[in-house]
Amino acid sequence: MKNLILASNSPRRKELFSLFGWPFEVVPADIDEARQPGEPPKDYVRRLACEKAEAVADWKMGLVIAADTIVADGDELLGKPADETEARQMLTQLRDRTHQVYTGIAIIDTDTGQSFSEVIQTDVLMRDYSDAEIEAYIATGDPMDKAGAYAIQHPGFHPVMSLAGCYASVMGLPICRITVGLQQFGLMPPEDLFDRCQKLLGYDCPVLLQVLDEV
Repeated sequence: MKNLILASNSPRRKELFSLFGWPFEVVPADIDEARQPGEPPKDYVRRLACEKAEAVADWKMGLVIAADTIVADGDELLGKPADETEARQMLTQLRDRTHQVYTGIAIIDTDTGQSFSEVIQTDVLMRDYSDAEIEAYIATGDPMDKAGAYAIQHPGFHPVMSLAGCYASVMGLPICRITVGLQQFGLMPPEDLFDRCQKLLGYDCPVLLQVLDEV
């Protein structure tokens, strides 16, 4: 098997990618993540994923897997909050409304130059949490390294009411779509991969059957 390289230092992405059961190396990518003027969210997140993969592929040999996730409220992107005030603003803005989470994925084989990229959209409806819940969540420190100032999987806050799409994508790595991409490079997933994913997430995936038809 080729040397697998995950171009991310995200604990959530590492946990999700480990579901494949393959050994892999973690090599974070250092790129300029500034959004270009007028760049649509989907184009932006795909470009960042591709640039992360390319940056690592420039000096590491193997199969490089990269991802980038953004939270979008319309055309407004909500990145990681700079401080507690900004986290509070984001959580208040998203409360009791639907927003979009986009995850771009990119894979590059450094031996052949073959590449794959895709963008996954998930529509996320936040619940009508209280101001007191926002303050308690901010006090945990968890929002500060999360796009949109929240983690869908946080056991205490539980900010999401429902979603249409991939739960793992909101966490940062859509296992189903990564599987589709990896198969183009000859890598077959373990037979129980999707059971592992749903067990880890505690989530009955609504897009699983659709993706299984492709793999």
